[in-house]
Amino acid sequence: MFVLTFVLLLLQTTDTWAFSVTTSTPTVSVPENQGADLKCSYSADFGTPRVEWKFKNPKGSTGLVIYGGKPTAKYVGRVELYNGGLRFNKVTREDTGDYTCEVSSDQHFADAKIQLTVQVPPSVPVCRIPTSVTTGTKVMLTCFDKDGSPPCTYKWFKNKTPLPEDPSKFPAFKNSTYTLNPKTGELAFPMISKLDAGEYYCTASNNMGPDKSCSPVNMAVNDRNTGGIVAGVIVALLALALLAFGLWYAHRKGYFPKKSESKPKVVYQPSSDYADEEDGSEFRQKSSFVV
Repeated sequence: MFVLTFVLLLLQTTDTWAFSVTTSTPTVSVPENQGADLKCSYSADFGTPRVEWKFKNPKGSTGLVIYGGKPTAKYVGRVELYNGGLRFNKVTREDTGDYTCEVSSDQHFADAKIQLTVQVPPSVPVCRIPTSVTTGTKVMLTCFDKDGSPPCTYKWFKNKTPLPEDPSKFPAFKNSTYTLNPKTGELAFPMISKLDAGEYYCTASNNMGPDKSCSPVNMAVNDRNTGGIVAGVIVALLALALLAFGLWYAHRKGYFPKKSESKPKVVYQPSSDYADEEDGSEFRQKSSFVV
C-alpha cells in the first residue's frame, strides 16, 4: 500500500513538472548602460526545443528578440542566447518592458515572463504654468519627465512650500480647492481664486538619481473684467438699436420697393370637339379664356 501511494505521488509530481518553463529572475532592475541576465530554464522532457524571446514595451508595442536561435537585427551585438537565458551586454532605456521566454517542441509549449526595468535618473521636467489667469476659471498646471525610469512621481511647490496631495488634511490649505495627481504631474484648479496666486514649480523623482525641478513661474490671478463686459453689451445693444432705426426710417421714406399688386389668375382651356352620337348633331367648342 505504501509503495503504491509513493508511485502515485511520484507520477503526480512528474506530471506537474512536465514540459514546464521557469525563471529565477521574474523582475530585473539594472542601471542604464550595464549588462543584464534574464534567466529562463525548461524541463528536460522538451528534448531539443525551439526557444524564442519576445518583447513588449510599456506602450504595448511588441517585437522579437530571439528568432530561429539568433538575435533579430535590432539586437545584434547587444544580446546573446546562452544555456540558461538571455544576456544583454548593455541595456538602454528603450529595453524597459516585459520579456517572454517561449519554449516549444512538436506538441508542447510553455513560457515564462520577466519584467526588465532599466534605471534612468530624472531629467529636468517640462512644466506648463500660465503667467496670468482669471478668477472663477478652470486652470491646469502640468509637469512631465520623459526620461526617468521607473516613471517619476511629481511634487508641486507654491512659494517654495510643498503642496500636499490632500489639502483638506492640513489647516494651512483648508481653503484650497486644487487636486494633485503625483503620478501624472497634473495640478488642477476647478475654479481658481485670488488665494491661488503665487510662484509655482514642480519636482520629478524616482530614487534613481537626484530630484530635478523646473524653473519657478509666477502665476497671477486677476479679477474678471466686469466693466469691460458690461460696456461691450451696451455697445452691442446700441448698434442693434441703430440698425433697427435705420431700417424703419428707410421703409418710411419708401426706399424699399413696394410689393406688386396681385394680378387676376388666368386659366387657359384648350379647344375640344364633341360629337353627339344620338341625334347626329355636332357641337364644337372653341378655345376660350376664363378670367
